Amino acid sequence: MRDCFRSSIERSSPMSIRRIEAGPRMSQAVIHGNTAYLAGQVGNPGANVTEQTKAVLAEVERLLKEVGSDKTKILQAIIWLADMKDFAEMNAVWDAWVDPAHTPARATGEAKLATPDYKVEIIITAAV
Repeated sequence: MRDCFRSSIERSSPMSIRRIEAGPRMSQAVIHGNTAYLAGQVGNPGANVTEQTKAVLAEVERLLKEVGSDKTKILQAIIWLADMKDFAEMNAVWDAWVDPAHTPARATGEAKLATPDYKVEIIITAAV
């Protein structure tokens, strides 16, 4: 029985991992199996929350296209705001962008981002 178990493991091959726009520290996206993981996307430093959110979502769309997906296949969105007072302003942009028939699981929290000039960061997981 043990030999049978071992041979079935040896025959299976691991799923491939594909990295998009890989750099020395991080990749902008990683695909494993049928799932794409996007790095946290940030907008133009110093822009207001509306402008940063629009820029982030445009970059999310570009990366989703690159990995063979789109916003209707987003499984989860994690949104970090530098200040929760910007929640309604960010939501106005998000609500205009997201497909209401395909809303993902989503969480929004407040965090100190990489620089004070960043007001919003969005992390996406999507089906491919």
